[in-house]
Amino acid sequence: MTHEPAAVADLAVRAQGLVKRYGSTTALDGLDLAIPAGTVYGLLGPNGAGKTTAVRILATLATPDEGSASVAGYDVVRQAERVRSSIGLAGQHAAVDEGLTGRDNLHLVGRFHHLGAREARRRSAELLERFDLAHVADRLVRGYSGGLRRRLDLVACLVTRPPVLFLDEPTTGLDPRSRGEIWDAVRELTETGTTVLLTTQYLDEADRLADQVLVIGQGRAIADGPPERLKASIGARVEVAVGSVAELPYAQRVLAALTEGEPIADPHRLLVEVISRPGVEVSLPTVVRELDAAGVTARDVALRTPTLDDVFLALTGADSAVAGAADGAAQNDVAAEVAA
Repeated sequence: MTHEPAAVADLAVRAQGLVKRYGSTTALDGLDLAIPAGTVYGLLGPNGAGKTTAVRILATLATPDEGSASVAGYDVVRQAERVRSSIGLAGQHAAVDEGLTGRDNLHLVGRFHHLGAREARRRSAELLERFDLAHVADRLVRGYSGGLRRRLDLVACLVTRPPVLFLDEPTTGLDPRSRGEIWDAVRELTETGTTVLLTTQYLDEADRLADQVLVIGQGRAIADGPPERLKASIGARVEVAVGSVAELPYAQRVLAALTEGEPIADPHRLLVEVISRPGVEVSLPTVVRELDAAGVTARDVALRTPTLDDVFLALTGADSAVAGAADGAAQNDVAAEVAA
């Protein structure tokens, strides 16, 4: 997979030819990454694609069988300690102590990282205020909602001001409001220059947050680029509802000519739909005008721009049935190894 050129010095994360095997299963099969500093980079793929395995290697929780990687300029194998001091990691499950207050959790993290007592208290107060947690700072975490708990977990990763933050499906299981709160926190992070590597199965999350997206399947890169470019690469969906079965063939011919695609008719719903070929621009007024000229009475015409969900399904549909044993095991190991 060829990534857009970027000077090595400008890359917060760089990986070349990463290979990782678990027994007879190849979780990563020559994966390359090039993540510019100060950006949000989305790593997308179905279960078992290798997302969490890649994060484990970059976070020094696993060693690649082949290839190399560096984070913040440090080699993940030869300079693992330097890498660990340069990153924050938030997994799918909040790793905070429910028996402590939010403030005490952050203070404890600071002390673990050798901050002085006064600096740990100061930094904790600063982060609680900045990420809108001050009002619950002195309550026990066991009384927090899922969203507040996850936000505290994210904030705990920032006590030492890491230049690179790995977020492994950080909003899994959260309600829409809580997800929005996490998104706001991530956006605020990037404004301060933090580099974020985000793995997610929520395509709208990557669409909202990521400057660049890499879609992977079976441990290999499939496509990468800004979300808008990826969406443009698969064309737009056009749907036309007609008044009678007799009009379906005429509507199909109109759409075929306009979109250069292969329209499909559904007689039961009196609907014709088609995805335009990449690079072919289709406008709603043009569709309506051509249908009218062909004598088609359209009850409804819809032009739907593609989403990252469409990109995801188009690129990984064949991969979604692949068993994800290796990556599933990796996901279970992340929290345990971080806690250890």
